[in-house]
Amino acid sequence: MSKITYGLLSLLFLAACAKTNLSKHSVETISTTTSAMVKPVGYTYPTDSTFKVLSWNVEHFVDGFDDPYINNERENNPPQNMALRTSLLVRALRQANADVVVLQEFESAKFLNQLAQDSLASMGYLYFADVTSHSWYMNVVVMSRFPMGVIEGYGAVTTALPGYFNEQGVKETQNQLNSRMWTIKVLPSENYSFLLTGVHLKAGRSARDIAMRKGQLALLTERFNEKLQQNPKANMVLAGDMNATPESEEIRLMTAGDGLVNRFVDTIDPSVLSHPADRPSRRLDYILMNQNMLSESLDGGAQVANFFSADTMRIVSDHLPVVARFVKTDR
Repeated sequence: MSKITYGLLSLLFLAACAKTNLSKHSVETISTTTSAMVKPVGYTYPTDSTFKVLSWNVEHFVDGFDDPYINNERENNPPQNMALRTSLLVRALRQANADVVVLQEFESAKFLNQLAQDSLASMGYLYFADVTSHSWYMNVVVMSRFPMGVIEGYGAVTTALPGYFNEQGVKETQNQLNSRMWTIKVLPSENYSFLLTGVHLKAGRSARDIAMRKGQLALLTERFNEKLQQNPKANMVLAGDMNATPESEEIRLMTAGDGLVNRFVDTIDPSVLSHPADRPSRRLDYILMNQNMLSESLDGGAQVANFFSADTMRIVSDHLPVVARFVKTDR
């Protein structure tokens, strides 16, 4: 190879390296200085200074279609009163006028999206999300007037049953119910956001049920602490049917335990009940807020709501809804 040819090849190689390094530098600059999550084109934030969150377990709320992958009679053949229940739910949601709605035991965000298009079109619900089970129809879904960010689902995670041994003296784990928990970022304004965690924890009062809930909450505690490590000022809301009463060990893990870096607060008086809807005898339903977000809470905190008579509320669901209002400014 001649010296001239060798020299030209060397120059080309150096130029290519410089171009590669420049491109790499440019990509790194873009990725570290500009967020990939942006406001939707054409979207305008509401001008209100406050926003409302509603959480409601709406009890086996299924659509009219058979999912071939879900083998359950209720899902395959919905009860005849679903039309009435749907009409009442729509009326309740209109009356509540919440900006962010978290529903438990609801079949899918697809169903909620269609329901909003058909019956709530004037209310401005634009964003929907869920993390559905592969084998069951009772999911936790969210719809929002505000843009939302990344949703983190826990359905693939296996959790322990702390302190529990079965009749054979063997520990157990589970990953059948964790799809009923997720965390998503909600952006009520240009300058305010919070992390919303929707849950429907394991039902039941046995030692095994309690241990299962404790395992689910241990996972959430771990995830919350990691997020607070990234942002110590993160606002957080934990909303849903926790299947545990205010004085229970499970709730106290979130409100009084040492595991959380930033504990949650139950602002509802323990004497206020939510289940069953027509004759409440206990409270299983919550909108908890962490201490970072407590100062943004209005109206003395979350409240159990009634939109109709007790008998009519019971037609919609066996649970009563919970609502909470907040200002859109960090205090």
